[in-house]
Amino acid sequence: MTAAASASPGRRPATNVAAYLALAGMVTKTFLVYHWSAWVRLLQSLIGMVVFVYFWRAVYANSSTIAGLSLDATLSYILLVRIFQPLNNTDLVSEFGQQLREGGLAHLLVRPLDIQLAYYVQGLGTLLVDLGRQLPVVLVALLFFQLRWPTNPAVWAVFILSALLGRTVLFCLNYSLACVAFYTTSAWGLEFAVRGLATFLGGGLVPLAMMPDWLRLIVQATPFAQAMYVPIALLSGLTPLSAAPRLLLVQLAWLLGLAVVSRLVFAVALRRNSVQGG
Repeated sequence: MTAAASASPGRRPATNVAAYLALAGMVTKTFLVYHWSAWVRLLQSLIGMVVFVYFWRAVYANSSTIAGLSLDATLSYILLVRIFQPLNNTDLVSEFGQQLREGGLAHLLVRPLDIQLAYYVQGLGTLLVDLGRQLPVVLVALLFFQLRWPTNPAVWAVFILSALLGRTVLFCLNYSLACVAFYTTSAWGLEFAVRGLATFLGGGLVPLAMMPDWLRLIVQATPFAQAMYVPIALLSGLTPLSAAPRLLLVQLAWLLGLAVVSRLVFAVALRRNSVQGG
C-alpha cells in the first residue's frame, strides 16, 4: 500500500475529500498492475479453504459435536472466514516498515492529507478490491462445499455494520502497533507476530466458541476478535442476532478508545523517528 499523508495527526484538516477518494481509486489501478500477485493470493485462499474443510472433517470423524458445535456449523463458519479473510488484513505494519527503510515517510509527512485518515481510506479501497477478488472462493464454497448463505436481511445488515466497525478497530490497533517500527531497523518480526495474533485471536484457525470458557471470554474481548470472529459468528449463526446490540457496543467502545490511542502513539513515535534510507 502506498498512501499519501500529512505532517502530523490533527495539524491539517482532513477536508480534501477528492484527494482521499483518489487514494482509494489508486487501489484498483495497483491491482491491475500487480495482477499476478493477486492471482497468487487467490490461489492461496482456495488452497487454504480446501485444507481447512478437510481438516475439520477429519476432526469430526469420531464425534458429532465439539464444544456444542456440529460439523455443519463449524464448516459454515470456516468457509465464511476464508471468504471474508481480507477483513483480517494486517499489512499496515509492513507498510510502515517499508516507508521507514526507504525514507518515504518524510515525503508522506509533507503532503496535505492526514496520514492516518489517508491510510484508512486507502485500506477500505483495498478491502473492497480484495473482497471482490474472493468471488472464485465464494463459488467453490457454494458449488463444492454446499455453503448456505443467511436469508435474513437483518443478519446481513448487522454483519455489514459489525464488519465495518471491526475492520476500523483492527486498523487503529494496527496503526498503533505499526508505530513500533519507528523504534527498530526491521519490522519483519513485528509483522509476523501481529499477523499470527490476528489469525489466532481473530478466530481464523479455530472458532473461539471451542475454547475453554475462561479463555474464550478473554479472547473475545480483544480487539483482534472484533475484526473477524464477531461479524462472522453473527453471519454464520454461531452468535444469535439477539446478542448483536451488546457486541456492537463493545466494538464501538474499542473503536473510540483505539482511535485516541493510535493518534497519541503516532505523535510520540514521530518525535523519536530517525528516517532510514534516502
